Amino acid sequence: MKICENAILVGIRDRHKKLSDVQNSLEELKKLAETAGASVAGMTIQNINHYNPAYLIGQGKAEQLSQNVKKDNLQTVIFDDDLSPAQQRNLEELVGAKIVDRTKLILDIFARRAHTAEGKLQVELAQMDYLLPRLTGKGVALAQQVGGVGSMGATRGPGERKLEYDRRRIRDHIAELRREINKLKEYRSLQRQKRQDIPLPIIALVGYTNAGKSTLLNTMTGADVFVEDKLFATLDPTTRRLTLPSRQKVLFTDTVGFIRKLPHQLVAAFRATLEEVVEADLLLHVIDASHPEYENQIKTVNEVLIELGLHDKPVIIVFNKIDLLKNKSSCQRLMRAHPDGIFISAAKKLHLDELYRQVMVFLAKDLAEKSFVIPYNKYKLVGHLLASGNILEKEYLPGGVAIRALVDNKLYNVIKKYSRARKV
Repeated sequence: MKICENAILVGIRDRHKKLSDVQNSLEELKKLAETAGASVAGMTIQNINHYNPAYLIGQGKAEQLSQNVKKDNLQTVIFDDDLSPAQQRNLEELVGAKIVDRTKLILDIFARRAHTAEGKLQVELAQMDYLLPRLTGKGVALAQQVGGVGSMGATRGPGERKLEYDRRRIRDHIAELRREINKLKEYRSLQRQKRQDIPLPIIALVGYTNAGKSTLLNTMTGADVFVEDKLFATLDPTTRRLTLPSRQKVLFTDTVGFIRKLPHQLVAAFRATLEEVVEADLLLHVIDASHPEYENQIKTVNEVLIELGLHDKPVIIVFNKIDLLKNKSSCQRLMRAHPDGIFISAAKKLHLDELYRQVMVFLAKDLAEKSFVIPYNKYKLVGHLLASGNILEKEYLPGGVAIRALVDNKLYNVIKKYSRARKV
C-alpha cells in the first residue's frame, strides 16, 4: 500500500509577479500534488529580489524551510518553479527532504495516467530527457526514484531501477524510445490513412486539464472514457464516431489536457499524439466556465496551440460546467464577455443542441452540390455519401448508382473521378 507523503508547497514571487498569480498557481500545484498522492500540509510564498543560482531562493530562506520541514515532519518539498539539477541537489542536502519541482511532479502524474503503449513510451522519453542533465559523477540519485511523489512514475518509468545510468546508456535508451515511438507513429499514420478512406470530418476537443472534455465526448458519442475530477484524469487520445442531427457522421477526438508551465519535455514527447489535432477539421476549445482562472486557462491553451502550429485552425469556443456557476447573472456576464461562445453543461446535458447546431453550420460551409455515377463494384463509395447525410437524389442505372449530393472537399477528393457535370 502506498504511503501518503506529507508535503509543503513553495511558490516564488519576484518583483515582476503579481501575488494573486503566484497564489493561483500554488492552488493548482496543490491539486497536482494531491493527484500524485501527496498530503499537502502547507503552502508558503518566498519573496525574492533575484534568483539564487545555488538554491533558487536565498540560502537563509532555504535554511528556514529546512527548520519547517523538521518541525512538521515533512517528507517532500514541492517547488512551483523549475529547479536546475544543481539547485535540486543543494536544496536536498540543506533541507533534508525530497525536493520536487513542478515539471517532475507533472511527469510523475503523466506516468501514472498513461495506459497505452505509446503513452507510456512518450512519458518515459520525457522522463529520460528530464533525468539526463541530472546525472552526477555517481550516476542518478536513485533515492529520488524509489516511489512516491515525484518518483517519475515508479514502475512505469525509470523509477526503482537498480542500475545506475550513465550518460551514454541514457542517451542510448532515449534513442531506442524515439525509434519505438516512430514505429507507433507510422502505425497511427496508417490508421489515419484508413480513416481518410472513409472521409469523415474530424473534430478535436482541446482545452485545459479538467475542463470536461472527456465528459463531453462521453455525452455526445456514448463513449466510456474514464472521467474523474482530477487533473489529467485522462491522458491517451480517444476517437469516437458520432451521427449529428443532420445525419452527417463525424469523428470526435479527445486529447490530453493542457496546463500552465507544461513541461517542454512533454510538449515535445506528445507532439506525435497531438498530430490527431493537426489532422482535425475543427477544434472545440472546451473551457471550465466555473473556474475563477478561466481566462488565464484560455491563454495557456492558445499558447500551446501556437507552439504546435495550430493557431490557424477553425475553433468553436465551448464554455462547459455552466451548471456550477453561482447564479444566473454570472452566466449572463460570461455570455456578454464572450458573445461568440457556446454555453453548455456536458454533465447535465444542457444546451448541447446549440453546440450541434454550430458544428453543423461550420460543416455546411464547405458543402457543394455535386453529381456522381458510382459503379456497382465501387459501392462502398455510396456508403460514404450516405454517411455524409446529404444525398439529395439517388437513382439506380445499368452502369451504376447516380447520386446528387452535397459533399465537402474531403469526400469529393475521394470520389471525384466518378463525378459528372450534369445533375441527375
